[in-house]
Amino acid sequence: MSVIAIDQGTTSTRALRLEDGQARIIHSVRHAQHHPHAGWVEHAPEELLGNIRACLEAAGRAVAIGIANQGESCLAWDKVTGKALSPVIVWQDNRTAADIEALRATGAETETLARAGLPLDAYFSASKLAWILRESPQARAALAAGRLRLGTTDAFFLDRLTGVFATDATTASRTSLMNLATGDWDAELCRIFGVPMEALPEIRDTVGDFGAIGGVKVRASVVDQQAALYGHGCRAPGDAKITFGTGAFTLAVTGGEIMRAPEQGLLPTVAWRRAGVSTYAVDGGVYDAGAAVEWAQSLALFESFAELNEFEAPPAISRGLAFVPALSGLACPHWDRSAAALWVGMSSATTRRDLIQAVLEGIALRTAEVVSAMHARVPIGGRISVDGGLTRSAYFVRFLTNVLQREVACPAFDELTAFGCAALAAGCEVARPGAVQVVAPDVADVAGWHATFSKAVSRAKGWR
Repeated sequence: MSVIAIDQGTTSTRALRLEDGQARIIHSVRHAQHHPHAGWVEHAPEELLGNIRACLEAAGRAVAIGIANQGESCLAWDKVTGKALSPVIVWQDNRTAADIEALRATGAETETLARAGLPLDAYFSASKLAWILRESPQARAALAAGRLRLGTTDAFFLDRLTGVFATDATTASRTSLMNLATGDWDAELCRIFGVPMEALPEIRDTVGDFGAIGGVKVRASVVDQQAALYGHGCRAPGDAKITFGTGAFTLAVTGGEIMRAPEQGLLPTVAWRRAGVSTYAVDGGVYDAGAAVEWAQSLALFESFAELNEFEAPPAISRGLAFVPALSGLACPHWDRSAAALWVGMSSATTRRDLIQAVLEGIALRTAEVVSAMHARVPIGGRISVDGGLTRSAYFVRFLTNVLQREVACPAFDELTAFGCAALAAGCEVARPGAVQVVAPDVADVAGWHATFSKAVSRAKGWR
């Protein structure tokens, strides 16, 4: 059996081919990031669509296709022509922060937590979709003509590629518009945000029928982080993974339970839905992981990723130097979009190597905050599986195991978002390719590191 998975991510689009138990990336292409104003992050819809088509062409024929998407990124388009009526507003985008605060002042967060399971935040799609409708004359004209389509990127891709206007339950659960218990669009949530329900796509199972591309059925559509959860082999409650991509996202399976812990900044979400039955997960995110490292590289703190593999100096945090990776604010467990990135503890002796070392450590320490909050509500097994670009740094993985104080499993094959998507599309259990390296903590007393970092986080909060 041959299955193609398209992983349409924040910075690139990738095609994976799963065949005879072997998985490999066939094609990958990056796309532009647009920042028209401070806090705004956009993608060009046609560029993303073109990259998907290029990946599908490079991947060749298969019996099934799966598509993984960015999650909260969304746009508007015309039902008749398929033309995009807005750019893709990316999940990192913070343009609706004032709108969110205005809604919070009305007490609307009580309803979003009760119905969607999500706090009020510009991260999710609802306020972005409302912004498009308010600010775009083309979108309003399309609504008046009965031609407006609003949705996350997956619905746009499927509509254009297969003619099916649909999303899946995992993606819908990231919008703040889906009732988490019923799995349907919620009329009250749509009213709160001002999003017309009639313009939204149908919500389908994660594994099912999403039409066909060139005669090949699209059998799975899923959020990238949930695809990675499946790809890591997480099936039982307490199984957890961390993906270090543009952001760092920890997900743990909760089974049939919707785990609500807003006071901890944890998000209940749909892990996948098959045959009408939802498996749930809990999600905690760090907005800036790989994004912070790329930003540091743009500042000339390092040239090659190979430089991040080892550091001669002791951990920067042990020397009083901390970095808070809050370029886009702080997510779980703080939920403070006004927080700003900062280094604390610099002196005239601080070097570029010290600064980038602190960046890596700050990402790991923020991730540890998320895991700690999650473990308090959902007992996580002793070992956590990790993937993503940062896990190729031996220093980062070793430091992460120490601040987590638990074993970290690093699969040799780390394209687990695409692999998980392919496995879902295959419709059967598929063995993950490659060996797994397990790294154990080698430093026991890290309480001081966490205390220093906590002080740095407190200084980052409310800065903007």
